[in-house]
Amino acid sequence: MAATFKLILVAAGLLGIGLLGMAVKIWGKKDGEFAGTCASNSPFLNKEGEPCSFCGALPEQQCQKER
Repeated sequence: MAATFKLILVAAGLLGIGLLGMAVKIWGKKDGEFAGTCASNSPFLNKEGEPCSFCGALPEQQCQKER
C-alpha cells in the first residue's frame, strides 16, 4: 500500500513539474501563445503526403505559420 502511494506521489509530482514548465514557457512568450509546429510535415510521421493540420502546408512546403 505504501509503495503504491509513493508511486502516485512521484507520478503526480512529475506531471506537476511538466505542467509548470509549460505554464512558464507560455508566460514567458511575448503574446502568451503556445507555439505550434508542422510536425505532420515530417516524412517519418506523414507517409501519405497529407497537408499540415496546423497551417495547411504540403509536405514539400515550409510551414505557413513560421513565415
